[in-house]
Amino acid sequence: MSGVAGSGGSRDRLVVGISGATGFVYAVRALQILRSLGIETHLVVTQAAELTRAYETDLSREELNAMADFVYGIRDVGAPMSSGSFLTLGMLIAPCSMGAVGEIASGVSSSLLSRAADVVLKERRPLVLMVRETPLNLVHLRNMTTVVEAGGTVFPPVPAFYSRPTTLEEVVDQSVGRALDQFGLHTDVYPRWGEELRRSVAHRSTSE
Repeated sequence: MSGVAGSGGSRDRLVVGISGATGFVYAVRALQILRSLGIETHLVVTQAAELTRAYETDLSREELNAMADFVYGIRDVGAPMSSGSFLTLGMLIAPCSMGAVGEIASGVSSSLLSRAADVVLKERRPLVLMVRETPLNLVHLRNMTTVVEAGGTVFPPVPAFYSRPTTLEEVVDQSVGRALDQFGLHTDVYPRWGEELRRSVAHRSTSE
């Protein structure tokens, strides 16, 4: 497991942001996996995301917060993650709304979410946005291009079907696992393409 070590021998840290797009389950699963990896998580949740949590899950705010090591209010611009001197592996926003993408692309830091993302970009650390919107208009595409040009990674949670997932959990794990790969955090929560899986696919195709 690679990454930037915290000062004084502390655990590696990752900032996790949740915005108001659909797909709250991606953030929940990311927090669970990060805890299993021993990564210290610093969580910020937008007001719109709190609504999505209520729409899409049975989790209370307290239950969600308990999944992270540290939780900050969306207006707490004095939080540690608002400074580049606070060492982290980067920031994952899952899911990431197009509103959040637009704010990050414009450089306007009106909340802790966009400020933390701005810090990650200026410090040349990974910023991974699990964007959720379809269809995309030209404004969306231009904003995403700006973020990528600034060093961010646009990572829509597009499922892969070569492993033949049979549950929603398997689909979510594949997307979250691939997103965490961008930070050098490699897990075994989903089947990776390789010789074993390739042989399995080849065997199925020849036996049909």
